[in-house]
This record gives sequence, structure tokens and C-alpha cells, in this order.
Amino acid sequence: MTEYVSTTPGLFPLPDWAKDDLSDLKGHQKHDLVSGDEDEEITAVYEQARGEVIGRQHDADLDLVSEGQLRWDDMLAHPLAVHDSVETRGIVRYYDNNNFYREPVVQDDLGFSGDVARELESAAESTDDLQAVLPGPYSLADLATDEHYGDEETFLAAVADFLAGEVEAFPDHETLFLLEPSLVTDAPGDGLDERASEAVDTVAAATDADVVVHTYWGALEEKVYAHLLDAEIDAVGFDFVTEQEDNLYNLQEYGATDDVALGLVDGQNTLVEDPEAVRDRAEWVFERLPVTDFDTVYLTTNTETFYLPYRKFEEKLAVLADAATLAEVTPA
Repeated sequence: MTEYVSTTPGLFPLPDWAKDDLSDLKGHQKHDLVSGDEDEEITAVYEQARGEVIGRQHDADLDLVSEGQLRWDDMLAHPLAVHDSVETRGIVRYYDNNNFYREPVVQDDLGFSGDVARELESAAESTDDLQAVLPGPYSLADLATDEHYGDEETFLAAVADFLAGEVEAFPDHETLFLLEPSLVTDAPGDGLDERASEAVDTVAAATDADVVVHTYWGALEEKVYAHLLDAEIDAVGFDFVTEQEDNLYNLQEYGATDDVALGLVDGQNTLVEDPEAVRDRAEWVFERLPVTDFDTVYLTTNTETFYLPYRKFEEKLAVLADAATLAEVTPA
């Protein structure tokens, strides 16, 4: 029988009080904070906020609990932005929206950092259902600038090795969500598409947890998707909020892994969905597939949720949990 699991791709909005406290401490907006060198007062704010968002996920009965990535002021670029071998430069638009990050410029070998592992170690003290979150290697390389490795394929492989080393230091976790929007928005061309799959494989091999490669802001090109299925991963995530037909086509034409992640709740829109509507959206997908005997179906938002007001974010956690429960009662 299919198991329905409620979760998120992480990158949560800060609680309102934490935004205010951080603004007072730093004197400017959150996206201008310099990650990685916070003083004790700022660290204390993040620790308290982390405890709060973990508590909110427990209160909502979410099946998998994210650390929240509240310190990720540079969003998916964060693991490089705080690295000793990286210089952060000007502010760059984050994909095609009104969020920004500091451009990470890699200037030396990407050795071990441990920044994300430290965050997860703190979170692991508060939950037994930990879900780790990282940028996928292709997206992280796409968001960065290379001034050290020399060519695109070598740089992508180096980023994958770096992320794999970080994962090896993680505390025990149930799942690892690798966020790969760049596979959609800036699809790799011939040759690099296969290298992107190999890079994902490198990171996935570093953990014994289930690995979900979550893609969003559209649908993967057919060849990119076919190569991604060659990686040793447990599930691909599909953004059924932004693009329904092309994502459905990929599933119909190329199949899927034994598990699947469905982005059915809008991570950017403040409209709060009804749990029954989310369940119906899942059924709409499954009714159109030749095979629906997935071992696990992850129900999630289509994108990160840091775009949302904090109260709406809380409400959407409850929607996901309720939708998973409904789906278990009336499976597709």
C-alpha cells in the first residue's frame, strides 16, 4: 500500500519577531546579513527561531521535519556563500523573482565546511523525523561563479564532491531533499545533462537516507529527466502548481522511481489551499498515469516557502499534513 508523507522543501520564512530582532541587531534587512560570521546574540535568535519552526511542524503533525534553513540569507547559494574558499560579491537576482542573493565566486578548492551539518545537529536534538535539505549540485554550480576549476564539467563535479562531503557529516536523517530548480530554469545541454545526473548520484551516494531531487518552476526537459532517472535516487519532485501537463507527460512517457514527490501546495502564493483539494490534485495526477503503485508519495509545496508571510506558512504546514492523512484514507 502506498504511504503518503507530508513534508516541505525547507527554506522557511523567519518568524516575525526574529525578523525584527535581526533587523535591530544588524541594522538592515535579512537578505543583507552576512551569513557564517554571526555574533552570539544573532546566533541565539536563529537558535530560538529554529526551535519554533520545528515546534510548528510537530504541532501540524508533519511527517518529516526540516531544520528550516533560517540562516540561509543567500538561499540555495548559502553553502558556498559561507565557505572559506568563496568570495561573495554583488547582489544577484534569485532566479526570476524579487529575491536576491550575494554572488558566490569560487576561488580555491572546495574543502569541507560543516556549516549545514552544525545546523542539523542542533535540529536533531528536537526531532526524530529529520529531513535534511541541500541545493542540488547543478543548481548550486549554476548560482555560483567559478574562478578556480576552469571548466563547467570540472566545476560541477567539484561542487558535487563538496556537497557529498558535507552530507557525510550530517547527523542521522530520514530523507535528504536536493533542490534542483536550475535543472528546469537553466537546463543543461547535451553532455552536461548526463554530468548533472552523475553529480546528483555523487551526493546521493553519501547518505543512507532516502533522497528526493525536487525540481520546480516548470518541468524538466525530456532528456534531462531521462538522465536524472539514471541517478541512484529514491524520488523526483514535480511542481504541479506551475506546470501540470509537461510534468504529467514526463511521468507518462518515462515513468518514475519507486517513490515520487508531488508539489501540490503553492509555496509562493498566500492563498491557503483546502486539504481535500490537495488530495484531489494528487488523484488527478494518478488517474492519468499507467502505473500508480508508488511505495511512497511525498506531498509538499512546489517551491521553498520563504516567500510566504509566517502565518500563511504555518497554515500551509497544516494543509500538507491533513492532505496526507486524507490521501491515506482514500488512496488514489
